[in-house]
Amino acid sequence: MVQGVIFDMDGLMFDTEPVWGACWAPVCAKFGMQDRVTDEMVAGVRGCAGDTMHAALRRYLGDDAPVEEIWIEEKRMVHGRIEKEGVPKKPGLDDLLEYLHDCAIPLAVASSNTKDAIRKNLVNGHIDHYFDVLLSGESLGRGKPDPLIFLETAKVLGTAPERTLVLEDSFNGVEAGANGGFITVMVPDLAQPDDRIRELATVVVERLDDVIDLMESDRLG
Repeated sequence: MVQGVIFDMDGLMFDTEPVWGACWAPVCAKFGMQDRVTDEMVAGVRGCAGDTMHAALRRYLGDDAPVEEIWIEEKRMVHGRIEKEGVPKKPGLDDLLEYLHDCAIPLAVASSNTKDAIRKNLVNGHIDHYFDVLLSGESLGRGKPDPLIFLETAKVLGTAPERTLVLEDSFNGVEAGANGGFITVMVPDLAQPDDRIRELATVVVERLDDVIDLMESDRLG
């Protein structure tokens, strides 16, 4: 039986990933590196944070890239656009949250985004009252696919990984959940799972509210 649920945020609860993706080219252009931005890079850094993000940026942009400055500017630009334009919730989110609330299951957000951005999105989406724990990968240094953020979140929730459901949309997030021994459900956003990710995920569903049926039929253990 699931004892706790950990949500990712970007691309899972809110449709923010297109904003992140669209900002990489103009951000890198400020450092004369726009020609190094590829679709592979945008997909490869999705879900990363801290030292993991820095390492990923070096891998795609080169060792001469000022990765810390680029990452700071990326966050500044993304947060500015979201603050100005807003961002919609993903389909099925409200129904799933209400269902989990009715089941009295403790909920957490474990995101690579900043703590401030997490709070703002939850408040703007009128869903902040559902969550008992908020954890940002920025405070840990090691980002997804390292499972540390999920392990630390489960520790605060007081739940064992094998009884904790992780909901993710990114490859890095699914890998992190699997690496930590969590029940890991993927709800794909921009990238559809390949065979490796399908093997790592406990199950792949189309929408967040599909999780309700999984829990009702006791298919998550």
